[in-house]
Amino acid sequence: MEVVGRLLALLVLLLVGTGLRVAGVLDATRTEWLNDAAYYVALPALVFVSTYDRDVAELVSPALFGGLLFVLFATATVAWVVHRNQAERRRRSVAVTQSYHSNLGYLGLPLVAATFSDDVTAVASVVLGVVSLVQVPLTVFVLTTVSDADASLAEEVAKLGRNPVLLALVAGLVVGSAGIGLPGPATAGLDLLGTLALPIALLCVGASLEVDLPNVDVGATGAVVALKIVLMPAIAWTTFSLLSVDAATFTAAVVMLGTPTAVSTYVFANELGGDEAFASLNVFVTTLASIGTLFVLIRAVG
Repeated sequence: MEVVGRLLALLVLLLVGTGLRVAGVLDATRTEWLNDAAYYVALPALVFVSTYDRDVAELVSPALFGGLLFVLFATATVAWVVHRNQAERRRRSVAVTQSYHSNLGYLGLPLVAATFSDDVTAVASVVLGVVSLVQVPLTVFVLTTVSDADASLAEEVAKLGRNPVLLALVAGLVVGSAGIGLPGPATAGLDLLGTLALPIALLCVGASLEVDLPNVDVGATGAVVALKIVLMPAIAWTTFSLLSVDAATFTAAVVMLGTPTAVSTYVFANELGGDEAFASLNVFVTTLASIGTLFVLIRAVG
């Protein structure tokens, strides 16, 4: 029942964010403020406090690294095969990317931190870093190649070097590996900020969700949902079972890769020539549908 309560609270926060946008309370400016609070403050704090007291060798293993890359590229390959006959190139590029691009920061890591132990959260932080470093360039490449957009892959990759969440991960791993002690009040304050990551992020996601009903493509959207929140975690489950990783690594990898399509894919679609209305719909549907699939995943791995 505790898992059900948390996921229902997640759904409520999503709907509250959407309701506040419709009511005009969370306009574009206020939503951007909330987004900045999550992106620059709460999420980096959560990542840092999850990793600052752990040795990098305990968290990063060849099995974890290789397994994450395999799941990501295996899902992307299946997505390309499934969506290759989509006639409209702008929609095809979005369908492929949204079938593998996971919401690791605004939903995955905060949800793991609220549900599982510190050990699982620490591994989930590494999952966030490794997968983000690969899925973002891959998404930019697919969108620019299929949609024939004029964009620089190098510029998008360079932005990752300034990503505050990834910088917090590196800082945490460096501090942990070096055995540097931190003052209790500092870590307590960062821990408090980290607990705000999930509610702030969910309000931001809810405020960003929009549905353009006239543009609904049931078949294409259904395929994206099936690939992202059913097939991808299934591949992750099988892969990490065969790799015989420890329980914390298995749990973190499966739950993180079972998250819905990231809201950032809508932004990428809008900037890089994709079908933004289709992208927005898929983010909305995968997010809502993931409430049920994440419940099953969390119960199964728990």
